[in-house]
Amino acid sequence: MQAWYLLYCKRGQLQRAQEHLERQAVNCLTPMITLEKMVRGKRTPVSEPLFPNYMFVEFDPEIIHTTTINATRGVSHFVRFGAKAATVPPAVIHQLSIAKPEGITDPGTPYPGDSVLITEGAFEGFEAIFTEPDGEARSMLLLNLLNKQVMHSVKNTEFRKV
Repeated sequence: MQAWYLLYCKRGQLQRAQEHLERQAVNCLTPMITLEKMVRGKRTPVSEPLFPNYMFVEFDPEIIHTTTINATRGVSHFVRFGAKAATVPPAVIHQLSIAKPEGITDPGTPYPGDSVLITEGAFEGFEAIFTEPDGEARSMLLLNLLNKQVMHSVKNTEFRKV
């Protein structure tokens, strides 16, 4: 009987596993989200799996045996409860396939009002408040110097969120 199962894939091999499973006529679902992250000092939208290393697959174990799926390149193992592979209700799969989460941010990306620590440069070790991006590779930080608030532009690679 055809059902949805949950697979755990080897690290960094999710795409490979999906390609090889689809060649075997197995339906695959890997829900993706778009996050805004700091990549090489620039804010960049990045598409990532919602559940890293996990993939939902639909097949009939009487037609394609589970050992065939397990032996597929990139697949590590089935998620199991005891000796039985975990099945996922079709309603959950439907919700995951239609949901398009928006506005999700990476916890390491600073936003206005966040405290940051300057890690390089003349103000190394100072704590500041992130105010706004200043172009692609720089940001404006609010420093407290001698009881005076000073705005200073710093490279995005020279500070990190506290």
